[in-house]
Amino acid sequence: MTSPSAPSSTPGLSYRDAGVDIDAGDQLVENIKPFAKRTMRPEVMGGIGGFGALVEVSKKFKNPVMVSGTDGVGTKLNLAQHLNRHDSIGIDLVAMSVNDILVSGAEPIFFLDYYVCEKLDVRVATDVVKGIARGCELAGCALIGGETAEHPGTFPKDEYDLAGFALGLVEKDQIITGKEIAPGDVVLGLASSGPHSNGFSLIRKVLERAKVDLREAQHAKLADQLLEPTRIYVKNVLALMQQVKVKGLAHITGGGITENVPRILGSQLTAEIRRAAWPMPDVFKWLQSAGGMSDAEMARTFNCGIGMVLVVAKADAAKAAEFLKAQGETIFEIGTIRARQGDEHQTLVA
Repeated sequence: MTSPSAPSSTPGLSYRDAGVDIDAGDQLVENIKPFAKRTMRPEVMGGIGGFGALVEVSKKFKNPVMVSGTDGVGTKLNLAQHLNRHDSIGIDLVAMSVNDILVSGAEPIFFLDYYVCEKLDVRVATDVVKGIARGCELAGCALIGGETAEHPGTFPKDEYDLAGFALGLVEKDQIITGKEIAPGDVVLGLASSGPHSNGFSLIRKVLERAKVDLREAQHAKLADQLLEPTRIYVKNVLALMQQVKVKGLAHITGGGITENVPRILGSQLTAEIRRAAWPMPDVFKWLQSAGGMSDAEMARTFNCGIGMVLVVAKADAAKAAEFLKAQGETIFEIGTIRARQGDEHQTLVA
């Protein structure tokens, strides 16, 4: 049986005819090379464009343990695309993974990204990856590669999605587990830059209820507040770890303070958080008012102004706060650790 053949007069098909533009992909790689180059670390062998990226283990680690993390930016991406603002969403992508592995005490070494779309818009993709490179600079890790994929006919038109992957190293005897946290320890909170990359499904619902179109001029400030990129705490917290003993770290992401702090506590401990210890940023006040949300719902959905929580011994609290302030962080003493009573929730916000 022979296969059917096309008439000789029919032009041959190309990958471009199928919706994939190889030339556009090549142009994107060329566009992003100078931005990726700025993120390089001495451990990286080679540059962007190979099949795989080679990275040596730094000689400064004696007994290194690898810590990995992966995440996206959730539906914050929908707002960025709605507003045609793509230059900072890459910072969010990096932040979500590097802040997560920081919680174990890890120094981020390299980052990989995955960008998928229906049809590649080189300008938009370049803006996105420039943001990713900037996030890597802020975290001190190298952008060593990634994947850009066009999915014609199977992905929403004019939309894209992102995922990121970070790998870090920590000395085995310096891993932060939270096991040393004890009653009497102090809970410190590092200020967030806004909602970061969490709770945006609810934020979009609030915008819909309030009939707010962020593209309108009168809502420009709110748009800026919502799209403000996630703060990256890596360099300052790693520096702090050389000054004082950090017993526990919690990245305040989905679930807010209420649900994230217990992840670093032993089952017999409770964190008492004083809500009045830090000011609620205006963007959260607006969201709570426009959405008619309770204090409890806010605390278990948003970071409410605290993006990273640290637990230190009471004797180290003042030194830690002073050091972090000198590094440019805004820090608050927001609570204490005590023995848990019965089956009470492990984070009490009052």
